[in-house]
Amino acid sequence: MAVEVAGVRYTYPDGHPALDGVDLTIRAGERVALLGPNGAGKTTLMLHLNGVLTPSEGSVYIHGTGVDKKSLRDVRRRVGVVFQDPDDQLFMPTLAEDVAFGPANFGVSGPALAERVDEALTVVGMSEQAGRSPHHLSGGQRRRGALASVLACRPDILVLDEPSANLDPVARRELAETLMGLDTTMIVVTHDLPYAAQLCERAVIVDDGRIVADGAILDVLADAETLARHRLELPWGFDVATMRALSERTGGSVPTG
Repeated sequence: MAVEVAGVRYTYPDGHPALDGVDLTIRAGERVALLGPNGAGKTTLMLHLNGVLTPSEGSVYIHGTGVDKKSLRDVRRRVGVVFQDPDDQLFMPTLAEDVAFGPANFGVSGPALAERVDEALTVVGMSEQAGRSPHHLSGGQRRRGALASVLACRPDILVLDEPSANLDPVARRELAETLMGLDTTMIVVTHDLPYAAQLCERAVIVDDGRIVADGAILDVLADAETLARHRLELPWGFDVATMRALSERTGGSVPTG
């Protein structure tokens, strides 16, 4: 298993219970959408996967290694988190320096570091922007730059928080195509249900700190009663039956454009 979450409870310092006995396993190579309304506990759960938050009760394992103070450095190398706001991750004078920052902190240097930077920028289609300031890039470019800064660390597990937020249709498609080309285990935290269906084969719904649904993503999205009960709604015109037919025709993947 890539991720094993067992009996995790978490209460914030103000006394608010955010996670209430979460059990979740994710196999290596799986693509899982983490869905739920605002305040459901999705981001709190996400932050447990690389040790930003520590459970009040329960345990988290990454590829069999328990997440604790001793393993934190290795876990953060193996679990790469791409935050919703790329400005939380891009802060150096040039994009190339931002992409180099993570692996350099893990001890990569010299030609190996340059190779990591080139490789990551190529994967996200941003090689030509390497020398530019991130602040001069478009929203979609910054999102892909933030992704490159995480990919340069060569994580085993990629966690994305609302990857499609505030992107125009072309930028959404370009990012989806990039993500579909990756072979890492992927966890996508999102309210964007069609985008989740493009990227993932499995969906987990979290509400009130608990997992309330877990299954094949098109089956979960076809359950209108469950979606409504947990304040999730498909956009007008979205048809699960059509998506299922496209998925079957393309061997299990949903076209991105």
